[in-house]
Amino acid sequence: MKFEKYHALGNDYLIYDPDGENISFSEKEIIRICHRNFGLGSDGILLGPTPSEQANFKLIILNPDGSEAEKSGNGLRIFARYLRDSQKVDTSPFSVETLGGIVSCQVSEDKSVITVEMGKVSFWSDTVPVNISGEAREVCDETIEVNGKSLQYFAATIGNPHCVVPVKDANKAMAMELGASLENHPNFPNRTNVQFLQIIDRNRIKIEIWERGAGYTLASGSSSSAAGAVARKMGACDENITVEMPGGEIGLVIDNEYNVQMTGPATRVAGMELDIECLEDN
Repeated sequence: MKFEKYHALGNDYLIYDPDGENISFSEKEIIRICHRNFGLGSDGILLGPTPSEQANFKLIILNPDGSEAEKSGNGLRIFARYLRDSQKVDTSPFSVETLGGIVSCQVSEDKSVITVEMGKVSFWSDTVPVNISGEAREVCDETIEVNGKSLQYFAATIGNPHCVVPVKDANKAMAMELGASLENHPNFPNRTNVQFLQIIDRNRIKIEIWERGAGYTLASGSSSSAAGAVARKMGACDENITVEMPGGEIGLVIDNEYNVQMTGPATRVAGMELDIECLEDN
């Protein structure tokens, strides 16, 4: 089985192009393929392109725990770069259908800059979703209890759920300590991605990320989008925002309606061949 491996600021994915075949992976197969000791190793699998009735292409995004993700900003940049490398697209904009909605992508002539129109961020409890008492509302600057600590958080979605926690100093230790508990907090019926958000200035933020189904992650496009929208909601940042992550930086443009345009790189790593023996029980 032939895979292509790419990374977006250290967030790496394996692409499997079905090339017209009707193929799927079981949960067990996904876990094994993504395993960094027993498989090829990655933060997930991008299955596509497949036919879409609503867009130019359809993409299935698979987490390393075997679950399906609604949307991935880094995954979409990687997928866009792959489509350009394989001459399936040129420099014109094209649309991609994901479980979390349809997005528009564009790859520059030299492939160094990839732009994704991520869609609109919502903070509404019935959209994220978030378990709350009473009627649906925007979940902004509310209290959540986790590991004996009280934290202020914002709930957001850009096609997938996010819990954004503003902090004075975003660091890896914080993400490792609280990430898993927040991901699986009963407030979030579908589990959630988690970001610890530090405001640097009106055009720059820093985040640490715990990704649903993947754990601690060096970079994430959808996490950047959600955190940037929260920074705008707080009144702490302007329209143009640079997001610092352990893996590198991406750029966001977020308008007053919280529509997000994301710009960043994606890098090809290698073509990889998976031996079917890898998927056999040992």
